[in-house]
This record gives sequence, structure tokens and C-alpha cells, in this order.
Amino acid sequence: MKTYKAFQVIEKEAKQFERKVVEMEKPKIESGQVLIKVHFSSINYKDFLSSIGNKGVTRNYPHVPGIDASGVVEESQSADFPPGTEVIVTGFDLGMNTDGGFGEYILTPQEWVVKKPDGLSLEEAMIYGTAGFTAAQCIEAILGNTDHEQLMSKEVVVTGASGGVGSLAVMILSHLGYSVHALSRKEGDFLKQCGAQAVASPSDWQAGLDEKKPLLQEQWSAGVDTVGGSILSDVLRTSGYRSTIACCGMVADIKLTSSVFPFILRGVKLYGIDSAMCPINLKKQIWDRLATNWKPQKLHDLKKVIGLDELEASLMLMKEGKSQGRIVLRHNI
Repeated sequence: MKTYKAFQVIEKEAKQFERKVVEMEKPKIESGQVLIKVHFSSINYKDFLSSIGNKGVTRNYPHVPGIDASGVVEESQSADFPPGTEVIVTGFDLGMNTDGGFGEYILTPQEWVVKKPDGLSLEEAMIYGTAGFTAAQCIEAILGNTDHEQLMSKEVVVTGASGGVGSLAVMILSHLGYSVHALSRKEGDFLKQCGAQAVASPSDWQAGLDEKKPLLQEQWSAGVDTVGGSILSDVLRTSGYRSTIACCGMVADIKLTSSVFPFILRGVKLYGIDSAMCPINLKKQIWDRLATNWKPQKLHDLKKVIGLDELEASLMLMKEGKSQGRIVLRHNI
């Protein structure tokens, strides 16, 4: 096959972008690179931003988004990844300024590639995708920095819980035996199916808090925050002694307003999570955990599988805030 199908974003004129499925020439492989036939990808918020021409994510167009990909090595200039190897690529520059998983092929440096663990299918790897990998990094930070008895003493809060990161954090934490309180603007049935013990809207929860006090009654043993802004500030004020809050998102606001009291009086730890440039050895470790004891039984309940011709509509659902769970792109293979 000399050409392949891809969902490409084209800049027709300044700030005017068109999205369509096109035929592209299969790239030529060079030293240290791996050419992967993509079986599955998934939709993330960065993909939406890239698809609408956000130059903070993607500088040059035409471009193929897709920051996640799983597939099989077709050609290789790397001894670590011979042809036929099942692999996962997430993060680094994939789908941002390097054509990504919304195409049937990707060409990447060998340093970006992880061998798929035996306990995962290629599809399951993309049900997780960057969202699940980010959720797992948050949980890794929580488990590594919070005493077990402390974790069991109170609920673990997950904000923005209906999104990809949030719903997977709820599911994995519940699977590991922790009591999860989900904060989400959307209906709670979906999150209870994911394993949440309780669900509340952020506005209702915040309405019961005293705005003037820098510290409030302890509610959480730990937390995964995907939204930032005032919600993260209030999570910090209500966190328990020596709790860990892992912060990985900013969909509500990039600003954080807090006193030092949660940190110096309760020993609260605010742990920042970055997935894109995560060291490859840590990536391998986390993917192994997602394939084994961290793998929820109901993982497939999160997915909706689509084809290339359905990408446009699915990206617009994300724009409207109507997306929940994980949308997995399956290429015709």
C-alpha cells in the first residue's frame, strides 16, 4: 500500500480550517524510526484543539491529529521494535506537530514507542489512551505519597469525573478498593456505573462551603483534579491531613487561589501531572500496571467505537461538552 487514509485538518486561509478524510502518501522510514500501521486511536481534548486550528497545540497545517495510537510495526529501523511488534504510542509530539493516530500510519522515533503489554489488547490500550495513562499517573502519585490507612479513612475525590481522565480515575480507584466521590456537571448514573460511591455537581458542593475560611472540615483522603480553578482551590481547603491531590487539567481555569494553610497545617501535597513528556521507563511501568492489577473489569463499558467518517461529529461533541467516557477510533484494517 503506497497511500493510506487520514483525517486531515487543512488551513484554507487565515483562521479558516477544513477537516476531511484524505489519501496520503505512506512516509519513508529513516534511521531510528518506526513505521506503525495504526489499528486504533482515541479522542482527547488536545485532538479537538488541533482540529480547530489552535496554534498553541499545532503550529503548521495541513496536519493529522491524534495524540494516541496503538498498532503493529510494519517497517523498523530499530532493533527493539521489529516488524510485527504490537506497540503503543502516546504523548511526546505525536498528533501535535507530528502526524498522529487519526491516520492509518504513523512514523515516529523509536524513543516514543512502548511494547504493548500482554494483558492488553490494542483496542483496550486506546480505551485507556492518554486519558487512562494520565489517570494512572495521578493514582501512582496518590499511592506513592499517601499512607494506606489514610486513603481508606475518607473518600477520594475526582473532579471533572465524566471526562476521559476523570471516568478512568473513578473506575481504577474503585477497582482498587477506594471509596470515590465524583464531582461532575453531568448525570450521575454513568459515574456510579464506573464505581463512584457518591456523585455531586461542583456547584452544589461548592455552595455549601464557607468562602471566607482558608481551611474547612476534612472531606478527602486524596484527590484527582482535572479542572483547576476554584474547584481545585476548594478541594485543597477540604482535604484531609497528609492527603495528596494530583492535578492534571485546567478545563475550568488556569488560575489557582489558595492560602498556604492546607500545606503547612495539614501537610497536603499538591502533585502536578504531565503525560506528554513522561519518561519512557515510567511509561512502561504504568502501562504494565494498567494491563494487570489496575485493569478494571468494566473497562469496555467506557468505550464508544467510531470510524474515520464519524470523527468530525465526535470532535464537535467534545466542543459542546457532551462527550463522556472514551471515544475509540478504529481504522479499517
